[in-house]
Amino acid sequence: MSRYTGPKGRLVRRFGVDIFGTAKMTKLLEKRPQAPGMHGANRQAKASEYKKQLLEKQKMRFMYGLTEKQLRNLYLKAITKKEATGVVLMKMVESRLDNVIYRAGFAKTRAQARQMVNHGSWTLNGSRVTIASIQVREGDIIEVRPKLKTSPLFAAVKEEKDFEFARWLKSDQKALKTEVASLPTAEDLDQMIDTQLIVEYYSK
Repeated sequence: MSRYTGPKGRLVRRFGVDIFGTAKMTKLLEKRPQAPGMHGANRQAKASEYKKQLLEKQKMRFMYGLTEKQLRNLYLKAITKKEATGVVLMKMVESRLDNVIYRAGFAKTRAQARQMVNHGSWTLNGSRVTIASIQVREGDIIEVRPKLKTSPLFAAVKEEKDFEFARWLKSDQKALKTEVASLPTAEDLDQMIDTQLIVEYYSK
């Protein structure tokens, strides 16, 4: 299954949370919290366990911009590790290059970060990269290509007053560069996702 390209508003209303982290979607949920569709406000039937698992899996897919194949492959890798499968799965999606650029504060959304990578705007340890799904490692350096540092695309980032980045990264706002100081721990993971439901979905 390919990535979702439809209206994002329908997704955040379906899941009841702003999985894209934008002010626009947050306002939409405040204004229209019910599920999408003409009967959305009247959908009160109790969801089955399978439906809960499926929705949580879909929430994770859409939140991180993953295809079904990508998420399943990450799960298959996660179950081979000694640590809790759900935690390992979240660590792997958080360690994707596009998500790191988003967490570093250089993109407003993961979709924007992924597009930047696909267009070759970034380097990883000095080499140009175009694969957003690359798993970063501790000590990796991600930086905007030198000739693009004066691009209007990044002007707003360099002037951002409330610049924020994940605590496991060391971001240099002016240099448009970040270092993976350490890989994310369980405490750094997004609590919006119930990974146990996703593990249950794939373990059947």
